[in-house]
Amino acid sequence: MEATGTDEVEKIKSKFMSAWHNMKYSWVLKTKTYFSRNSPVFLLGKCYHFKTEGEYRALHSFGSNFDKITTEISGNVEEFRKDFISRIWLTYREEFPQIKGSALTTDCGWGCTLRTGQMLLAQGLMLHFLGRAWVWPEALDMDSSDSESWTSNPVRKLTASFEASLTAEREPRILPRPQRGPARRSWDVTEMRNEVYHRKIISWFGDSPLAAFGLHQLIEYGKKSGKIAGDWYGPAVVAHILRKAVEEARDPELQGVTVYVAQDCTVYSSDVIDRQCSFMDSGKAGTKAVIILVPVRLGGERTNTDYLEFVKGILSLEYCVGIIGGKPKQSYYFAGFQDDSLIYMDPHYCQSFVDVSIKDFPLESFHCPSPKKMSFKKMDPSCTIGFYCRTVQDFEKASEEITKMLKSSSKEKYPLFTFVKGHSRDYDFASSPLHEENDLFSEDEKKRLKRFSTEEFVLL
Repeated sequence: MEATGTDEVEKIKSKFMSAWHNMKYSWVLKTKTYFSRNSPVFLLGKCYHFKTEGEYRALHSFGSNFDKITTEISGNVEEFRKDFISRIWLTYREEFPQIKGSALTTDCGWGCTLRTGQMLLAQGLMLHFLGRAWVWPEALDMDSSDSESWTSNPVRKLTASFEASLTAEREPRILPRPQRGPARRSWDVTEMRNEVYHRKIISWFGDSPLAAFGLHQLIEYGKKSGKIAGDWYGPAVVAHILRKAVEEARDPELQGVTVYVAQDCTVYSSDVIDRQCSFMDSGKAGTKAVIILVPVRLGGERTNTDYLEFVKGILSLEYCVGIIGGKPKQSYYFAGFQDDSLIYMDPHYCQSFVDVSIKDFPLESFHCPSPKKMSFKKMDPSCTIGFYCRTVQDFEKASEEITKMLKSSSKEKYPLFTFVKGHSRDYDFASSPLHEENDLFSEDEKKRLKRFSTEEFVLL
């Protein structure tokens, strides 16, 4: 009886924390983001120009403003909107199935770096299955369908939580919002095929124990490095967790993708190619695509502004899948830039659990209608950079291109990270096997993860 009472207290605390974080972070979505007409905007390797008669125009999160702006700007703002909204947005969620070994049914307040890691991996999978040119056909229909409920829902939820606690109800009652939006137009065969993959990719990140890259699975892999649900996770630790999640995924569609994490800011080319060619061991033809994750520090206590041009160069590459980073105490998914400001998606918005196992589950909450910008100077130096290479040839080309960029941008004696020919074992480092039966992390990896855990910033 006592244990049951404790569980109920934890659940009530969880609901109040969810309501508080919803109130705390939701107002961010109402703010405007300003883009200059005179400078190009880069989003994951694509460049957009906004031409207008006025000095500045705002891209706002609500439909009426967006529609007004598209008539004022003669550039390709609409293409940028479609591209940005089409990226997969993964945020705090609440009321999902309880996390094993805890009473938590939400990740509000602690799961932001796991969410930004999910967004980076999702972009890699989108490149793999859909290609960089793909955009969601319904992207421009979305921003007008949910704006009212975004601002009112946190207040309604907080009120409902208080009322439920006073009347001893187990679940707060919230009136369902009306379903709006235009009817779906007819799609051709290619669009239908792409929509299947669009939904499948999102379902892999669902908040349920069975989802391959869902929060529940990532937390299980995190336990191997000493993390539990409710802990903070740094960008480097999340990189290793994502690698293990992809290795352990059992969906046949995911067997053609692997993840490599750089060791001590070094990418060992032969280790990457071994991962790409691991199909050969099973007798299958072809090679795997690889997502390369490079944990780095862009300075000491503060970000060194000398690295700005390099970060902009990285985000200008089409095979870049973004950066897991943020500012102190908050993690963001960086996907682009304009001038000296980074464009990002913010996971700090608590949304309700969506059951992705049902047919035609709603997609709107997995796409962000509003881009945000942040000065590069505010960026925390600890981050993880991601790249996607479909073939060995793509990897070799990318390594050459990035190496040139590293050398040209490095004012110091040593670049941020390096590509080295050969295996890590050739340099007296312990190499990590592709598959370990008894333990998900080798002893060498565990030591490295503990070091990352002490070095990285705390995320709330």
